[in-house]
Amino acid sequence: MSTSLVAQATIEEPAPTRMGRPAIGALGTLALALGTLQTVVDPARPLLERELGVDSAAAALIASTLLITGAIVAPIAGKLGDRYGGKRVLLVLMVLVSAGGVLSSVAPNLPVLLVGQTLQGAMIGALPLSFILVRKNFSTGQTQVAIGVVSALFTAGGIIGTLVAGPLAEGLSWNWIFAAPTIVIITATAVVSRLMPDDPPSEQDTTIDWPGVALLSATLVALMLGLLVVTGGGVPPLAVGGIVLVVAALAAAWVAVERRAVAPMVELRMLTAPAVWSAAVLTIAIAAVSAMLQTYVPKLFEVSGDGYGLGLSTTDIGLFMMPASIAGVLAGSVGGLAVRRYGARAVATTSAVATVGILVAVAALHDTAWQLIIARALAAFVGGLITTALLASTATAVAAKDTGIATSLLVVIRLIGAVAGGQAAGSVLDAGNDPVSGMPAESAFVTGFLVAALVAALSLFVVRHLKKEVQS
Repeated sequence: MSTSLVAQATIEEPAPTRMGRPAIGALGTLALALGTLQTVVDPARPLLERELGVDSAAAALIASTLLITGAIVAPIAGKLGDRYGGKRVLLVLMVLVSAGGVLSSVAPNLPVLLVGQTLQGAMIGALPLSFILVRKNFSTGQTQVAIGVVSALFTAGGIIGTLVAGPLAEGLSWNWIFAAPTIVIITATAVVSRLMPDDPPSEQDTTIDWPGVALLSATLVALMLGLLVVTGGGVPPLAVGGIVLVVAALAAAWVAVERRAVAPMVELRMLTAPAVWSAAVLTIAIAAVSAMLQTYVPKLFEVSGDGYGLGLSTTDIGLFMMPASIAGVLAGSVGGLAVRRYGARAVATTSAVATVGILVAVAALHDTAWQLIIARALAAFVGGLITTALLASTATAVAAKDTGIATSLLVVIRLIGAVAGGQAAGSVLDAGNDPVSGMPAESAFVTGFLVAALVAALSLFVVRHLKKEVQS
């Protein structure tokens, strides 16, 4: 049955191109501003602690709140977009995000700021909604390219947010790190509303599976909170087991409800399609590998051990990590073109093999800054390629009416993989701490790079289930 679903999506006639260049530009600008708003908090966190009079643990809630909200909103937004139309739901979502940005920019204390960040977390749902719009307005090959461009602009916005947070906070005030991107979002949303063609609802006569929505949301909340608690350390094994049982029970209840629903939130048969479940497994693996590298490389820049580490300042580390960020943006831009020309399976296979080679090489060669800079940039580039390939493959492998929910689940899975990978990396380094210096030993970094290489290598076992054909 799952094969027939993929076949059905493959033989669908591509929609005619109706989206003009101004509308595409507005959608891209919106993605850029949303990416900026997502990352401005990280570099400004110490300043926010001082201005709001809170400790580091309380300030960490700012980023955590956004992630948790995003994990909940993304699949709901994707499903509503499939049901009512991507443009309509995107505009509603941007009203919430804009309200959250305004509230965050005038927040007098942490509780108000957290409310604003809760509303801003809805921005994660904008990605699957954007994919719905490009899928309905472009042919299959054009959709793959457009998804890569939108993803790249969202990533580029993250770089901009990291760069402008300091100057905005120090030159004006911390309030402007939220206000400036929000102004751009409001402007871009107005242009999208005016120029973007309306997309008709896919399921006009069906009802929303609210029990399924509630159970999926509860499962994701439990999973994200559980990961955040576990990553904080100091959690006894019994508590970890309890978290696992709660998540498993909620997930089982959700599956039971979806099986009985007349119009389920997620078509379970769609999830069993090889092109979909393989993309989900690969997304977890690649996100975990990326998060592990994001932990190991900056730490090697920072520490100064006997014969390893560089002892660099935070400013230098930021500059040396910039090539990787740029490489990630470039990968998203060309990833869609590569998928269109060579197919998702070829792109994913080549990227996974290259990732294994890069990780093995950096495990052996990590004594100088240029080695780490090149390795991280190359890994970011191939990681961006495979991420774009997975999104494009999934968006065009399912029926058009399921584009939003399928891609939104990948977005959430990517968040989960990143949290899990970061936790694994921290555990490897903690296990290799030198009892005298308190720093991770060089062997801990070598082990970490090889573990990440093993994860990337294992992902090759599911690559073969991706769509092979090249769509024109």
